[in-house]
Amino acid sequence: MATSHKRETARRTPRAAVLAGSLAALATTAVVTGGVLNSSAPSSDLVAVDRSKAAAGSVGDTGNRLPLISRSTDRSADAIGTKLDALLSDSATAQAVAEARKRWTSTSLNLWSRPDKRGKEVGEIDEGEKVLVTGRKYADRAEVVVDGKSRWVTAGYFTDEKPPTLGGPCTNGTSVPSAVSPSIKKIHEAVCANFPDISVYGTFRGASISGDHETGHAVDIMTSGAEGWKVAEFVRANYAALGVSYIIFSQKIWSVERSGEGWRGMPNRGSATANHYDHVHVSVY
Repeated sequence: MATSHKRETARRTPRAAVLAGSLAALATTAVVTGGVLNSSAPSSDLVAVDRSKAAAGSVGDTGNRLPLISRSTDRSADAIGTKLDALLSDSATAQAVAEARKRWTSTSLNLWSRPDKRGKEVGEIDEGEKVLVTGRKYADRAEVVVDGKSRWVTAGYFTDEKPPTLGGPCTNGTSVPSAVSPSIKKIHEAVCANFPDISVYGTFRGASISGDHETGHAVDIMTSGAEGWKVAEFVRANYAALGVSYIIFSQKIWSVERSGEGWRGMPNRGSATANHYDHVHVSVY
């Protein structure tokens, strides 16, 4: 009996089924690809992120990014604070107070407990007051000593010499006529008390350009040079109390009406006397 050797083979898939499967796969790929390309997602979601930009924090929403803080700014603030702390230390202040020297104020000044914004106003010094100045400064403040304590004032308002003040006796024997204006009498008394070496005062005289001498409303204080300027500035500084209208010295004029312009130049009148180089002329109201 002949034996039949039947070969066992895998079941073949019909050709039509294979073709259908391939077409289905192609269709699926096309649909997926089209969906991605036509979606509304931003292109940034579909591309590679640049590493340098990511490290710098430039990817994504930057609206809520925190500001960068400079360490150098912090160091500068610390340095300023350290410098001021050293300036205000007990040892540094005690040494400065001990070495302070005598000066006078040229205007009224407010006193502050510290030279920075944390300082509190603690008093006032009048104009012409003697005060001890340490020489230490911070910003626009200068340190002074008041009742043994460190205080701070606006810098730049000190003089080495005691400034002239109104009042005081006239001891050099000079006088002005009794018929002159009361303001001229005040000017004579004040100048005589502060500048006793000046011994000539001219009041009444003949015709003058302004007419003030004829009426007793002017005085010529006979002085020149540096002392002349001291007298002129002294009278100008006290113009309100002395009733001054204007002052002429060294071919310059200062008047109340144009005080904002300071000392103004004048035309040359010829001689030293006509140009007021040898005397200070003062007219009053």
